[in-house]
This record gives sequence, C-alpha cells and structure tokens, in this order.
Amino acid sequence: MPRLRNQPGISSGHSLDTGNDGGWPLPWRNICILCILPPVIFQSICQCTNIDVWIRRERHWRVAVFFGGAALAGAFGGILAYAIGKMDGIGILTVVVSFAAFWFVPTWSHSAKFLTEPERECLLARLQADSDAADKEKFEWYFVRQALSDHLVWGYAFLFHGFAFALYSLSLFLPTIIADLGFQTWKAQLMTVPPYSFAALLIWLAAWLSAKYKLRAPFIIASAVLGIIGYIVLITTKTAGAQYTGVHFATAGVYAGTALLLSWPGENVSGQTKRAVSVAMQITIGDIGAVAGVLIYRPNFSQHNYRKPHIITVGYLAFAVAVASWLWFWMARENRRRDRALPTDVDKVEKARQGDRHVEYRYQL
Repeated sequence: MPRLRNQPGISSGHSLDTGNDGGWPLPWRNICILCILPPVIFQSICQCTNIDVWIRRERHWRVAVFFGGAALAGAFGGILAYAIGKMDGIGILTVVVSFAAFWFVPTWSHSAKFLTEPERECLLARLQADSDAADKEKFEWYFVRQALSDHLVWGYAFLFHGFAFALYSLSLFLPTIIADLGFQTWKAQLMTVPPYSFAALLIWLAAWLSAKYKLRAPFIIASAVLGIIGYIVLITTKTAGAQYTGVHFATAGVYAGTALLLSWPGENVSGQTKRAVSVAMQITIGDIGAVAGVLIYRPNFSQHNYRKPHIITVGYLAFAVAVASWLWFWMARENRRRDRALPTDVDKVEKARQGDRHVEYRYQL
C-alpha cells in the first residue's frame, strides 16, 4: 500500500512541471494524473490490503469523504492554482511520506502493532461477522477468472465509464465553460467555487441518505438524472444565470453519483482477490470514458457553448442510468431468489471460494 501511495506524489510533482521550458509534456502529465485515483479507491474499499474497521455498509463513507474533499479541492483549486504552480517539487513531500509509511503503516489487521490483543480480537470479530475482510486469502487465478466472468463486475465498470466521461471533462473544462458564459478568466476561476461546494454538500447528503435507507442504486440513478437535467439546462438556455444554474446541477449530480458508485463493488464483491480485480476493472474501463470526455470537449467543438459535447454527455449519463437500473434489478431479484432458497450445508472453505455467489450472501442494492 505505501507503494501505491507513491503514485499520487509522483503524479503531483510531474503534473506541475509542464511548462514550455523543458517541462514534462502534456501526454505524460495526463498519464501521471490518471495514477492518482486507482490507489485511493483501492485503499478505500479493498480491505484485504489495509487496516480497517469498516464493514460493508460503511465503506461508501470512505469514498464519499474522499470525493467530497476532491470537490472542495476543485472549489479552491482556481484560487490556489497560481501559488501551487510556484511550489516546485511539491509532490516530493508525498513521496517522502509514502516511503516513511513502509515503517509505520500496517498492511494487515492481524499485524497492526498499535492494537492491543483485545482490540484486535474485537476488530477481527466485527469484520468476520460481516465479510471476508479479516480472512487470510491467498492469491489464486481462480478468483481472477471469477471476476472476469461476473457480469456484475462488468456492470460496475461500465457504470463508472458513463459517469467518468462527465466527471473528467467537467474537472478540466469547467472554468472554460464558465468563461464562455461571459466571465473573465480570473472571475471564471472564482465562479467554479459555488458549483464544487454544492457538489461536496450533495455528496455527503447522498452518502448519509444512502446509509440511512441502506440503498445505493436509487441515489446513483437520481444523481445521474440531476446531472442530465443540468446538461439539458446548459443545452436549452442562453442566459448566463440559467446556464450557471445548469452548471451547479451537472457538477453536483456527476460528483455525487461517482462517489457512491465507486464503493459499490467494494460492498458487493466478495473474495479479496476478486474484489481487487473488480476495482481495477472499474477504474480502467471507467477511465476510457474519461479519455473520451476530454477529447470531446475541445475548442473545435465549442460552438454554441459546447452544445454537441453536452448532448453526448447526456447520452453517457443516460447509459449510466440504464446500467445502474439493470444492476439494481438483477441484484434485487437475486436477493429475493436466495431468500427463498433452502440453506445449504457447505463448509467454510467452499463458502469462501464461492464468495458473493453463495446462497447466503446478500447484495447491497
């Protein structure tokens, strides 16, 4: 895990050094930036590699806190951009801390030195009662094949693909979109603060409601619909005030839905190796949508305030709604089928190998 934490630091250092005076070229910068999200999400929901006290239904809070912070960082990024740009080698600090993490960050609940034995027993009992997070699972290709052959794993991946198209294009081009509404460049940077702040609040509200009602799918779908409404407002209106309202809806919907969907495989995929592969697939396939989004929002497509890119984004979010609806329908039906099924006499080892396919397992809808 400390090795994974190295990537954001290296990415930060490289992405800042992108000037014309011998800095890193833009393609390399983009590759470095793409290294930031996977280790963060992997650390947040793959408990097989990190000390944790979070059970399945709580894991979405970790991603919600991270994404809410990311939204707030976006809110104040424009204000701090100049100062941070002058901080040569800022990524080195993260790299140094990550190397130190080799010595003081535990990689397994069983070996955490800061826990007393009663605390360790309590933690492991809590995790064992809920999931496989406390098991000592060895790597087997069998679990990799399980992930690759599970249509739900592919569903989580394509769900993020739909959202990622909007997420990354918003993150990169929101100041430009706002500037096209008639604001000057520095004002456009400041005008990104309210949409991102609103997005952070909606992320945490959606996470709280999702925990309260023990549901993920309806809030992911509702977030996508809110994003679609925002883009429709951007497409159909011409006044700056109406379009700025659309920006708020689009940003909040896209960010809130992404925060919830990224934790979904961590809550529903059982088997540590299978879960790790599912997270990798989700981020990889999702980032293909991100690449497409960045390529679509270019100056030669900026006519009529990016009308065509906005329409394409609506299509991607509608695709995400369809995928989330299918996942919700299938898992709800499967839970009902398993409720009616007779209990089976399967030993603990075989039950662990079956993972989320076992009849006693219930999906988080």
